[in-house]
Amino acid sequence: MVEISRRTVLTTAIAAGAGAMIAPRVASAVPAMPALVPTGHDPVDLHWLEGGTPAELAGGATWGVPWPRGACTGDQRFALTTGGAGVPVQSWTTAWWPDGSAKWTAHAIGADAAASDTYRLAPGTPAQGAHTLSVAESPSQVVVDTGVVQVVFGRTGEQVVREIRRGGAIIARRGRLVVSRQDKPSTDPGSGPNFQDFTGAIDRVEVEQDGPVRAVVKVTGKHRSAGRAWLPFVLRFYLYAGSDGVRLVHTFLFDGDENRDFIRALGVKFSVPMRGELYDRHVRFAGTDGGVFAEAVKGVTGLRRDPGAAVRAAQIAGEALPDPSTWDTRVTSRLKWIPDWGEYSLSQLTADGFEIRKRTGQGHSWIRSDGGTRAAGLGYLGTPAGGLAFGLRNFWQLHPTELAITGAASEEAEVTVWLWSPRAEAMDLRFYHDGMGQDTYPEQLDALEITYEDYEPGFGTPYGIARTSELMFWALEATPGAERFAALAGANATPPLLQADPAHLHSAGVLGSWSPVDRGTTAKAVVEDRLDAIFEYHLGQQDQRSWYGFWDYGDVMHSYDGDRHQWRYDVGGYAWDNSELSTDLWLWYHYLRTGNASAFRFAEAMCRHTGDVDQNHLGEWKGLGTRHGILHWADSAKQVRISNANYRRHFYYLTGGDERSGDLLHELIDSDRTYLVLNAGRKVDGSTGPYEPDPTALPLSTTTDWGAIAGAWLTEWERGGDPKAKERLLASARSIAALPNGWVQGGATYDLGTAEFSSGPDKAVSVGSLSSVFGLIDVMTELIDLVDEPEVEAKWVEFCRLYNGTSAEQREVTGASWGSLNLRQAYSRATAYAAVKLDDDALATRAWKELRTGHAGYPDGQNWGTARIEPPAVLKPVDEASFSTNASAQYGLAAIQLLALVPDHA
Repeated sequence: MVEISRRTVLTTAIAAGAGAMIAPRVASAVPAMPALVPTGHDPVDLHWLEGGTPAELAGGATWGVPWPRGACTGDQRFALTTGGAGVPVQSWTTAWWPDGSAKWTAHAIGADAAASDTYRLAPGTPAQGAHTLSVAESPSQVVVDTGVVQVVFGRTGEQVVREIRRGGAIIARRGRLVVSRQDKPSTDPGSGPNFQDFTGAIDRVEVEQDGPVRAVVKVTGKHRSAGRAWLPFVLRFYLYAGSDGVRLVHTFLFDGDENRDFIRALGVKFSVPMRGELYDRHVRFAGTDGGVFAEAVKGVTGLRRDPGAAVRAAQIAGEALPDPSTWDTRVTSRLKWIPDWGEYSLSQLTADGFEIRKRTGQGHSWIRSDGGTRAAGLGYLGTPAGGLAFGLRNFWQLHPTELAITGAASEEAEVTVWLWSPRAEAMDLRFYHDGMGQDTYPEQLDALEITYEDYEPGFGTPYGIARTSELMFWALEATPGAERFAALAGANATPPLLQADPAHLHSAGVLGSWSPVDRGTTAKAVVEDRLDAIFEYHLGQQDQRSWYGFWDYGDVMHSYDGDRHQWRYDVGGYAWDNSELSTDLWLWYHYLRTGNASAFRFAEAMCRHTGDVDQNHLGEWKGLGTRHGILHWADSAKQVRISNANYRRHFYYLTGGDERSGDLLHELIDSDRTYLVLNAGRKVDGSTGPYEPDPTALPLSTTTDWGAIAGAWLTEWERGGDPKAKERLLASARSIAALPNGWVQGGATYDLGTAEFSSGPDKAVSVGSLSSVFGLIDVMTELIDLVDEPEVEAKWVEFCRLYNGTSAEQREVTGASWGSLNLRQAYSRATAYAAVKLDDDALATRAWKELRTGHAGYPDGQNWGTARIEPPAVLKPVDEASFSTNASAQYGLAAIQLLALVPDHA
């Protein structure tokens, strides 16, 4: 067999030997539709996620809406109204039911949308707006005209955005990506490091959407300098009709050597032409709670001599100053003595502190201007004739960040959104220990017994991880007033999002077994209170424990150390959660049924993090995620159960097809191929030599592995991707059902070419507690609802019935007891599913008993409250509870699904 080295993409030779990979997804492909007579649907009411009417949009807004099977054709047109008046909307389908009807649709509105707190969506003809967005392509550039601004994208070179125009004037130009690296860390003693600067170079530009309301331009490339190209990037620019805003979703992939490539700065830079007098050039920064820092490059307030009240008031307001002939001559004759503050910086180096500084120019000292706790992440540079607002979402959460202005006193300034501030220590991605002598599998397994860390030399590399950031730019016609600027900062920090309420989402029959909140009985109310309690606790812990930072924000900790009153951030596999036991799913289902905006934002941040940071996107492990640990990427267990498509689908559909999430979902459809390069069971099955896989008999499990891959195939199928995804999904599911013991058959192997499992003819049992706690139950629930496969359904229901069944019941069906299984509370939802499918009241009653007993979870009698721990026992006041992330996720999913499946037995 072929021996494959680290960090290489699977070779063509191996691909040919194991069956062709699924082809890349065709954008907006529509499956062949049988004759469909739509049943129709009543109008759907929409509201803003955070409630009320937002003062500003982040350019525009895009969201998703599900529809019941058969209600709408796959190419249905939609109309949006508010108060009976039409609102311009662009609509497209993001997923189809098997009959060709629309399952999920996406919708976009721009600046022409009437401000309202509610809208109504229904089949119909969309209204026309005052502005129509247009896209013009040529061999050298792409020009997007929103009707208000024109943005020119280069197809080659380093200027990703060549210019942004408004009203004939260039507001910004030469938009480019910048990176600086050093060859040594900032924290180690010794001689200083060597530095090297890089600029993003374009490889390809694609127009993914071209209006009439929304345009999406995708740019890919690498950061280049003399003799080297690295850090691949994927940029998506979003523009909306009638809007002066440009949203940028920026993703970069780390493909360096963590021992010599230390990123000291990473950012997006624009040049801003400066016009007019220095006293008419304005700087703005957003602070905390709507606060605004406002100054001019040449200030005329606070001087020893007063230029006049009208002059001072105009400068404070950001308006053009009166003619200097109207000023006090004691000021105008001495303007040259007033310093020109040409450089400004707002740096957020921690989650709890930012600082604003300024200086007259390079070579001179910085003067501290102000500071605060958590900045909203928006800056502005311009004049009363126009300027550029520039910002970064989750600015303080993703520290160390910075907004910088240079050259404001010259003819052309530069503004930079630093995703990693050059004022911070260089990014250090090295492993946190030297291996401590864990050179063999027995030593590594022994260490696992004490720290729960699955260490293996060479596996702690960050090679192939990614990070996505969201930026906003507004080409403004004038310096904004304080209220307008604060509103823009709010839209930058929390982009407004329209959503349907839980009742409609549930009525569409999407995303498995869940139901809206129901407190109709005392028993149900008790469970609802507990669901709220565990969610609010983990949400609060994020802030109390400061789970923030560029690589960390979005994740939560795994387990708690009650002795230290601290989460086990430094104890091996007990530290960062990395989606262990489906935390992502729990949060998404909590949002679906409650409509809680905090739940959506919590899950959104987790989706961004776990999809990028906890997963490999390059090299031989592409498509695999990394098990929980002290560093997100450092554990040696690389598995599809973590890169899991089941954790990304909710965000993708609810946001109207977020393109970065779509990339991640598509990336996983060939993740079964990673079993050609890595044996996940190598430490326990005696594999000590070179791995020599047989593509026709790979060690891929029918549960944790297949469930994650099946989620990718299911999503690819319903999104209208390659039909091979459906073929492989159904072939694999049928083959598992055909095994003597179905999902618990021991000794089964996987044929990569046919996507089928096989085993010997005799019944054998191999089952573990982790089998169905990584999305398998959820994907099977959806699959069985979509297709008519009685054998698959029967075998799956058998598994669900038997997991928490008696040994006698298990022996009768499978020939052996399943042993002393763990996580029985988690599997109460499997029992509930079987109860519904078999119409068995006894099973339904058993399911609730299993939930209340709380085996390996939360029993009824435990303390569901929190205790306040005060200094000096802790560094700062914190709340403590008898909760762990694993137990919360699985209790949450179990309780949610019991309330949906067998609520009357509560």
